[in-house]
Amino acid sequence: MSRNNGMDRRQLLKLAGFSAAGLGLTAAGCGSGGSGSGGPVTIRHSWWGADDRAKKVQSCVDLFEKKHPKIKVKTDFQQYADFWKKFNTQAAGGNPPDVIQNAVTFLRKYEAKNVLLDLKPQADKGNLDLSGFRAGLEKFAEIDGRTLGVPVGSNSMALVIDEKVWDKAGITPELGWTWDDWYAGLQKIKKGQGIAGDAGPHGVMYLYDLILRQNGKAFFTEDGMGFGEAELLPYWTEALARVKSGVYADQKKVEQIKPASATAKGLSAGEFTWDNFSVRYSAEGKSSYGLAPIPSTDGKKTGQYLGSLMLSGTARTKHPAEVATFISFMTHDPEVGRIMGYDRGVPATTAQFEAYEPTDAPSKAIGAYETEIAEAGVLETITPHPAGADVIEAAFLRIGGDLSLGKTSPKDAVKQFFSEAKTALAAN
Repeated sequence: MSRNNGMDRRQLLKLAGFSAAGLGLTAAGCGSGGSGSGGPVTIRHSWWGADDRAKKVQSCVDLFEKKHPKIKVKTDFQQYADFWKKFNTQAAGGNPPDVIQNAVTFLRKYEAKNVLLDLKPQADKGNLDLSGFRAGLEKFAEIDGRTLGVPVGSNSMALVIDEKVWDKAGITPELGWTWDDWYAGLQKIKKGQGIAGDAGPHGVMYLYDLILRQNGKAFFTEDGMGFGEAELLPYWTEALARVKSGVYADQKKVEQIKPASATAKGLSAGEFTWDNFSVRYSAEGKSSYGLAPIPSTDGKKTGQYLGSLMLSGTARTKHPAEVATFISFMTHDPEVGRIMGYDRGVPATTAQFEAYEPTDAPSKAIGAYETEIAEAGVLETITPHPAGADVIEAAFLRIGGDLSLGKTSPKDAVKQFFSEAKTALAAN
């Protein structure tokens, strides 16, 4: 399902809002900034991810230390949930890592607790290069004029499909298709091949956000929830009916194979996720996998935006200049771009984007997909995420899962979710 519309990488740069001027990096961005204090310094960097990401990050750290012999970087990584448990403990104890991998759901939470370092002063001093980012991504983590993170890559929601299953069904998903088109496809796949059409999208907060945005609402406002029980109840009622009918996958089997994906293991013909996550499917599964566009309500507005992982400094660091130099290196150095590839999304800066020429089919598909949605003009601005968004996201996933496993009714699930969301917002 790769589609590049005959566009080369230079055209993609222009399309996504890249600037040729961004190729002229500052000294800090190229990795030649000093340690500031003049003596040897050790900073700590923590992130989440699988073993493959850990190996890539460590290779980048080794490269950084060669170019900055006066700055040593101690590394640590865990799986997603374990990472945040450990970080919360470290932050509460006043001993967080100097640099962390971060996401938009946590920005306001830790900003409100004064955990994150404002990197803008370091940019003003020349220790951090904020030029040459794609499509304004450098502003992704700005809150009230402060820079609380620097993006390392971009991604957007997509539908990962088992291409062999969809091709056999004679269905080619294209931009402009609707939710009715998508569901008709799932039914055809279920009837014709005996395979569930989807893994079950009803616990994915970011997908439901797009559905809400297509209808003039959003999952979050800047300080609270952007929807109510009247919207969620029919959505979860419909989801449970689809699980029972077999159009959505058997959720007990989905749970049993985790952390592997339902689509890669043949339990479903597709599932919604971030486009850069699609690199895992070829490694986990035996079929061929592609990226299909997000369906919409009206055939036009998908509600999509670019998301991004980012690197943030922590406010208690004793080495803000070194932290900034490290972050700048990790976001601008071309060799880092070649090492990381699309592991954390499509590289956020022009230097790294142009440095990495993907050769594998999944990465090529990711680049083609982001080209396509940029060209279509469907990308919008991400909705705000208030403090507590991380807790709410976890609750949405957990309660949606309980619903599909028959542990609760749609009505009770909806009431429980909004009760937990209210508590999470009040606690932050």
